[in-house]
Amino acid sequence: MKDHLPTWTHEWLHYGVPALQILLTLLAAWLLRLVARRLMRRVGEHYTLPPEMIMGVRRAFSFMVYTTALLVILSIVGVKASVLWTAFTGFAAVGAVAFFAAWSVLSNIFCTLLIFTTRPFRLHDYIELLENGEKPGLKGRVIDVNLIYTTLQETDGHHEGTVLQIPNNMFFQRTVRRWRDPSQAPGGIQGDG
Repeated sequence: MKDHLPTWTHEWLHYGVPALQILLTLLAAWLLRLVARRLMRRVGEHYTLPPEMIMGVRRAFSFMVYTTALLVILSIVGVKASVLWTAFTGFAAVGAVAFFAAWSVLSNIFCTLLIFTTRPFRLHDYIELLENGEKPGLKGRVIDVNLIYTTLQETDGHHEGTVLQIPNNMFFQRTVRRWRDPSQAPGGIQGDG
């Protein structure tokens, strides 16, 4: 075909053919997605499937179509599949390590939101975090709740004046005993400390 065209168009063909292939790939992906949506809608109406199920299948299919189209486009541009796979696995490994490293922090932040919304205890309450039903646990007066820790001021005779910083996710893993009035707490706590 190059032989039949003027020489000034040869350089344009170098860019025009891949651009046309990319446009055809996008058009094919769009048409495939459109046909699949209509087909899924008809199947859903015929079998009276729940709309949530149809929506989920539709989104999954759209994701697969556009991901495939992206891979085809990258192949047209000249990116090799082995390079893409290496990059993907590298990013996935780094993401997994980062998520694992940040999991405890994210868990504590989420539990802080739960503490503020469910209110298992409040500031200045006297609480005890029990290991199990029989064993005594960590106890004291709540003096601060931040994004990561809840700070308890110990009030028993052995450690009076010290503070405990307990990760907020611990309050959802163990049993919490609460007294609003410190005089009712065991050990005869007097006043607010």
